[in-house]
Amino acid sequence: MTSRSFRIGGDLSVRRLGFGAMQLPTEPGPLREASVAVARRAVELGVTLIDTAHLYGGGANEELLAEALYPYRDELLITTKVGVARSGPDGAWKLDGRPDVVRDQVDQALRRLRVERIELLQLHRIDPEVPLADQLGALGELRTAGKIGRIGLSEVTVAELGQAREIVDIVSVQNRYSLLDREHEPVLAACEAAGIAFLPWRPIAGAASGATAELAAVAAELGATPAQVALAWLLDRSPVILPIPGTARIEHLAENVAAADLHLTPAHYDRLAVVAAGSTAAGPR
Repeated sequence: MTSRSFRIGGDLSVRRLGFGAMQLPTEPGPLREASVAVARRAVELGVTLIDTAHLYGGGANEELLAEALYPYRDELLITTKVGVARSGPDGAWKLDGRPDVVRDQVDQALRRLRVERIELLQLHRIDPEVPLADQLGALGELRTAGKIGRIGLSEVTVAELGQAREIVDIVSVQNRYSLLDREHEPVLAACEAAGIAFLPWRPIAGAASGATAELAAVAAELGATPAQVALAWLLDRSPVILPIPGTARIEHLAENVAAADLHLTPAHYDRLAVVAAGSTAAGPR
């Protein structure tokens, strides 16, 4: 039976099916009110892992989650990401892992999320222009100072993960991965071997429309949607996988959460396992 929970870093227990907050509109008005309702409903439905980032509106997404959910339930983990800043030409977003930028973004996240410590802080991307030891060293110092509890990475290779683990303890990796996009299979294997949480982003990419005949057929047999089947497949794929599907609609949220109760037979899993994986490129998320 597939475990419903996972201990990040060996001690931080969360339900494996989480929620990605990136798609929640933050501008004032009815759309923001709907976003607050979705975030609150996610927690009501039992979600205990919510993912956000400084990049999402320059911290506006973090502020939205605090408005919706503070004071937080004891079991709720809100993880955020730093390392992308408006430091490019004319204020454009770019990778920026300079220690002073990382420290400032963590301080901003603490203030916006209204917490004294971020239990899981992930580096949004490795900045190739800054020594990795400087980027992760800054996070290590923040952990020692008690501002963050655990350190994760996003969109890394097996080699980068190995290099990072020589500098600090890494407890999570957030790479693009789904039933239809398995480019980072080697990274997942490395995470599984080390007991590192693997948080796939875009976990149902292409699945909502039943992108393949096999996926659509399995969904029809199970009386489920293709997106639910894709999430159930991820949960069965590895015990370290913690999918974080995102949506701005409550009905889609409920559908995604219900996927945790969907049982794939070994035959269904095997049929889905041979679905061809894509390798479409995607920018920072």
